[in-house]
Amino acid sequence: MSNKVVQAMYNDDDILLDAVKETRSSNHHIEEVYTPFPVHGLEKAMGLKDTRIAITAFMYGCVGFMFSIWMMNYMMIEQWPQDIGGKPSFSFIQNMPAFVPIMFEMSVFFAAHLMVITFYMRSKLWPFKEAENPDPRTTDDMFVMEVLVDNNEAELVSFLEKTGTVEIKVTEK
Repeated sequence: MSNKVVQAMYNDDDILLDAVKETRSSNHHIEEVYTPFPVHGLEKAMGLKDTRIAITAFMYGCVGFMFSIWMMNYMMIEQWPQDIGGKPSFSFIQNMPAFVPIMFEMSVFFAAHLMVITFYMRSKLWPFKEAENPDPRTTDDMFVMEVLVDNNEAELVSFLEKTGTVEIKVTEK
């Protein structure tokens, strides 16, 4: 299998969406699609799976919730109990209504910060990483679909020309 890809450039998102559907129905492997803005329905047309990032957000929120319970119990009950306004801190359950805002905020804090870290790791966006953009015009007004060449370069180029492309390039990956 070669490392060549055909980069088909489009100037309209509807034409790109139709081209992606045609390419997938013709059993060609779409490596990646670069767009200057999100295209509604593109992930379904490409056959991408639904993300599980919401599940991780819930788990991170649960971690923050459990951490806040441990932290408040340790600080306010075990380590340094205080008599605040005539209400002694004898147990966590008695003081839990006062701790609810802290539990909520810690859940949101953990979920938000760990989700950002997870997103960057999952997307492989490391600090000082070089851009993987195949053409600078894809940040402005062009759409690029990269299709993997599998010993069918001439056939693939002629197929993609029929999908409404404005420019085609064959490059090494």
